[in-house]
Amino acid sequence: MRLAFFQPGGSLMKEKTLFFSIALIGALLLQVPVESLAGVVVEQVVRDKDGIPSKAFLYFSDYRFRTDHQEAGMTTILDFKGDGLLMIDHRSKSYVEVKLSKWEREVAKRLKDEFPGIKPNERKIVVRKTGKTAVINGFQTEQIEVLADDELIEENWVTHDVDMKEIEQVMDRVAHGFSKDFRLELKEGREIYEKLKPYGFPILIKDHAITYGLRAIDRVEVKKIEKKELKDDVFLPPAGYQRIVPEPPKK
Repeated sequence: MRLAFFQPGGSLMKEKTLFFSIALIGALLLQVPVESLAGVVVEQVVRDKDGIPSKAFLYFSDYRFRTDHQEAGMTTILDFKGDGLLMIDHRSKSYVEVKLSKWEREVAKRLKDEFPGIKPNERKIVVRKTGKTAVINGFQTEQIEVLADDELIEENWVTHDVDMKEIEQVMDRVAHGFSKDFRLELKEGREIYEKLKPYGFPILIKDHAITYGLRAIDRVEVKKIEKKELKDDVFLPPAGYQRIVPEPPKK
């Protein structure tokens, strides 16, 4: 089965949009704290491969996670405990709801079909302190570089102003929340997270791997972190929105 979603008016929500949206969320899940009772709201600026910025709001409460991309008019909600995935299109006032485990299997299968017999290269990951410090958005940070096979791929400006215990709780839930096949695709990202963890929480992440020798792109920048109570309806589609049923499998 291929996950393709029709929106009102006959337009198609492309598979790659779904894939890259959730792939980005997977990366963010490794870097944002959560509190099991109250909840956490994080305001971020996320940049694409061309450096174009967009604002994102992330909401965490126990096993549930929501991300809003305002410019795109899109919301994605993951429920690890309830095995749910929601993709909400606010412009068309519609949404798609599928099982998270089912979506994971689809992505894993698609990757194997598109790259048969090819396994991700395992690179040697090293993190190192540079000694540089800066105050970013009110957080006292220091620079940590990430190298893969001796090539600089990322720099993280990290802080100890955030409770690392909460971050470890998220990592544990992510590690056990995704299916086995899908976790393999996140192996390098998890290794980077584990090696960065002792140094602090990333406030600014600069990506060197996608710029082909040009100036690094500020991929993720944390603007604000707020702890607050989040009601259940934050993790549900808005009232009056139309549910779109995915296409049946193509023979």
